[in-house]
Parts: sequence; C-alpha cells; structure tokens
Amino acid sequence: MRFGLPAIDGFVPAGGLLPAALHEFSGAGGNTEHGTPPAQLIAALSAQCPGPVVWVVDRDPPYAPSFAGCGLGPDRVIYAAAGKAVLGVMDDCLRHPSLAVVVGKVSGRLGLTASRRLRLAAESSGVTAFVLRRSLVHDDPVLREPTAALTRWRIACVWSPLTLPHAPEVPGVGRVHWRIELQRARGGQPGRTARSGGGCCSGRQLRYPPSSPRGGVSCV
Repeated sequence: MRFGLPAIDGFVPAGGLLPAALHEFSGAGGNTEHGTPPAQLIAALSAQCPGPVVWVVDRDPPYAPSFAGCGLGPDRVIYAAAGKAVLGVMDDCLRHPSLAVVVGKVSGRLGLTASRRLRLAAESSGVTAFVLRRSLVHDDPVLREPTAALTRWRIACVWSPLTLPHAPEVPGVGRVHWRIELQRARGGQPGRTARSGGGCCSGRQLRYPPSSPRGGVSCV
C-alpha cells in the first residue's frame, strides 16, 4: 500500500505500507483525543484495497460521510461497537482472510503482548491491521511506548494554503493538509516528516481515489 508520493513512501524500505501487517497511527495535539486526521488517512489507505473493511470502535462509530469523502464508501465498511473488547474483536476479525482491512480504535495502552497478537493474526490471514491510538491527554507519552507494529505514524493538521486571491488574509480555506511523521519503522527512517494529505507534499498534490472527488491518499 503506497501513499502515492515518494516523499512519504520513501520513509519505509518497502516503498509503502506492507499488507498483512500491523500499522499504528495517532493524532497530535488536540487530535490525540479525537483522532480525525489519522482516521481519515486510514480510510483513504483502505479505500483502494479491495474487500470489506471492519472498523472496530469502543462506542459510537465514526462519521461515515467523512470516510466517503476519502473514497471509502459506506457499503464497504462494517462497524463493530466492541466496548472494552476492541482488541479481542480485532483479533477475531483478523483471522478471517475474506476481509481486506481491520481497523481498531484503541484508547490508552496497547502493549507488546496485545500488539504482537494482532500482528501475528494479520500475518497469518493476510489481512492488514490498522490501530488508531487515542488518548484524553494531548501527546500522551503512553502513545510512544513500544509495540509490535511494523510502522508507527503521527498525523497532525496544518494550515491549508491560501486559495482566495481576492482575500489573501483568509487562511485555512483550502483542502485539508496533514503533517505526516514516521515515528517508527523497521529498517525505515523514523523522525522523517512530510506535509501531505488532501493537499501537497513537497509542493505536489496527492492523488485521490478515482471514486472520490475530495480527500484521501492513493493506496496502490
């Protein structure tokens, strides 16, 4: 799975996210709690991976129209409200090879044991696993504790470029932009950061899924 831009895909040795693996995403600042930017990025990556997507949450499901704007239509997503059993439901779903992607919204600690179980289940079935980490504490140090995820990313919103020539003093009215930081990757380049997502990375626009008029990242 590729982001579609060398500035991001070059962060990891495979030139993109490996399928049948566990990948970890979290927000930054205020988005550590809500996790909107990483959720949209996960949806965009999942959109071009054929097959059903299971999205496991503790309570309320995410805002589906936002995912549709990233190319992941509601007909492809199965939402599972798991309460405190998010990790257990993820583990069960990852053992079904008919699925394409399993996403879990995890609050608090993940840990090596639980994440290793998810990683092994993903490798065994060929299903890709995304963990969306959340915390009520902004930039919680718990989110930096070691896990068995193959890659770890932190996504933050940044100002959109000015898009109104007649009102250059009005910021933030363009397409959403993200700052994507690779925090951990086996054989990768942790600490690398690129500006991307719904806008530009190194001055270039991302490719959007053909089914989506807006938002998202190509996942090839």
